[in-house]
Amino acid sequence: MKNAIQVYGLEKSYGSHIVLQGLDLQIETGEIFTLLGVNGAGKTTTLECIEGLRKYDSGTVIVNGKMGIQLQSSSLPSYIKPMEAVKLFAKWNKAKIDFSMLDTLGIKEIERKQYIQLSTGQKRRLHLALALSGNPDIIFLDEPTAGLDVEGRLSLHDQIRKLKSQGKTIVLASHDMAEVEALSDRIAILNDGNIVFCGTALELTEKVGKKYIVHIKTQQGNNTFETDNIEDTLLSQLGELKHKGIGVLDIKVDRGTLEQHFIEIARRAEE
Repeated sequence: MKNAIQVYGLEKSYGSHIVLQGLDLQIETGEIFTLLGVNGAGKTTTLECIEGLRKYDSGTVIVNGKMGIQLQSSSLPSYIKPMEAVKLFAKWNKAKIDFSMLDTLGIKEIERKQYIQLSTGQKRRLHLALALSGNPDIIFLDEPTAGLDVEGRLSLHDQIRKLKSQGKTIVLASHDMAEVEALSDRIAILNDGNIVFCGTALELTEKVGKKYIVHIKTQQGNNTFETDNIEDTLLSQLGELKHKGIGVLDIKVDRGTLEQHFIEIARRAEE
């Protein structure tokens, strides 16, 4: 199966400021691919170059399929109604309206409102519906659940999984690490204009360690330890507390989050 997106040697500068330094990237057809990067890493520039929204200095971008794009920041005329926008985009894309998709995203509930009256979450749902209106093969979602409540986020996650089951390729940009872990097939970490990691969440964990966080509550207060070896850390700390005669009230162990792994990868890249 051919890749949905292929990027080779992508370079982009703004004056003397180099943003992308020969970036290479391949996104497989039918996967949910997430691009992570701290502010200034070049994430938005990379996506905009692939989407055709920004010119790049050199390199090659190959997109195999029709794109649908939900931007992080976008707007519509203040007094247009959601269904008017849906009909306009459907006509523009020469596509039939998918009423099932509109129901899933809750567009029917807001169809009589004007755009200016919509909440942030309602606007994001509408923007996603418009991105899907042309039945695209590749869908770019930039912070898709920003401004949504818990129910709206879960509903949107289900919609994203449904799109994947239909063979769509999803390119996701998100700062919600739980969302990234729940949805992504592969993750790429962009730092200083280069990809410093590309693989699954499990491969990322294996690369930077298991990162357990141990919280021990005692009669004298709370202590937190970060470790790759939970057994040795617990035995050592509990032995020391017992030797000092300090009673243990509670123990909690957390697995390291994707965010911690991301920070560790970025730190290593800086070094």
